[in-house]
This record gives sequence, C-alpha cells and structure tokens, in this order.
Amino acid sequence: MTQLQVRQVHSGIGHKQNQRNSLRTLGLRRIGDSVVRPDTPQVRGLIATVSHLVAVEEVESSDD
Repeated sequence: MTQLQVRQVHSGIGHKQNQRNSLRTLGLRRIGDSVVRPDTPQVRGLIATVSHLVAVEEVESSDD
C-alpha cells in the first residue's frame, strides 16, 4: 500500500482555523515536522486543505 510522507514547511499562524485543525489532525505541530500517513481519500482531503503549508511525497510501505 502506498503511504504519504507529509512535511510541514510553513506555519499555520494567521491561517483559518480549519487549516490549523487539519495540520493538527495530520499530526503536524511545527515547521519541519514530518509524518507518514496511509494514502486514503480522508488524508488526501486534509492535505488538500493545507497544500500551501505542506510538502508531500509518496513512499512505499515496508510491510514485512
């Protein structure tokens, strides 16, 4: 299954509350934080909300 590595590159300060909430839901708290999330429609929607604040890469999961 493909996974998405999401890295916060800009601050959420000064942006709408729903965008700050989306960052928190993704697990991002500060600039430079990085998380790996499954590639699901729900996660894609969160990323679309904050696309101007994050950088996204697709990574292959290593299921052993």
